[in-house]
Amino acid sequence: MDVRVTHIGGPTALIEVAGWRLLTDPTFDPPGRRYSFGWGARSRKVTGPSVDSSKLEGPIDAVLLSHDHHGDNLDDAGRALLPNAGVVLTTRAGARRLGRNARGLAPWTSYLLEAPDRTSIEVTATPCRHGPPLSHPITGDVIGFSLKWDGQTDGVLWITGDTVFYEGIRQVASRINVDIVLLHIGSVRFPVTGPVRYTMTAREAVELCELIRPRTVIPVHYEGWQHFRQTLTTVEREFAQAPEATRSAVRWLPIGIPTAV
Repeated sequence: MDVRVTHIGGPTALIEVAGWRLLTDPTFDPPGRRYSFGWGARSRKVTGPSVDSSKLEGPIDAVLLSHDHHGDNLDDAGRALLPNAGVVLTTRAGARRLGRNARGLAPWTSYLLEAPDRTSIEVTATPCRHGPPLSHPITGDVIGFSLKWDGQTDGVLWITGDTVFYEGIRQVASRINVDIVLLHIGSVRFPVTGPVRYTMTAREAVELCELIRPRTVIPVHYEGWQHFRQTLTTVEREFAQAPEATRSAVRWLPIGIPTAV
């Protein structure tokens, strides 16, 4: 079954499959504003979305929201879209905050997207840790998403969400066969917390890909913000040095262009 992905920018992507339109981590604010991430951490958005929210050209059946409490995953313009989506799948804490059409998932629990004359999609939340050990009281709950539907022959589509490389991510490699992965990277750091990282580095991303062996790797969450500390050039260089199986799996999607994967 054909899958089409449009990388809109940052963590935001539109996934189109089997008649479904699924939007990840909607961020549509213009650049220039500084956002607070708590405990004195701040960052400026430096690049706007490649597609304006008013030009998404069609309904959004589901929003897959890794977490609602950071502006680089849900900003004001993205938040304005949520009431018009069929459903918003996010963390349990996020669903309580958002209300309305939000549904909360704990890691390894699932929600079934179903509609007449469409192939159903089972959405399973996967674990994330958005920082070093013991950082949860500061960084809060985050999840990724595994998408499974009839007709997949090589595995699921997995969206990692904002996470460091840790045991919970290794669990995914042992429990799920992954065909396509949207890989959140960026090596997020803030001056106020020094060398502490809140998402995977490119080297850790390569290590993860060596574990899960996907057919297609789509890097996201690497541009658009000051606190994304590894540039595209750095990430490309790390993947260029990866083993052949991983190196050949990487697809750098042209931002804003729908691409069959």
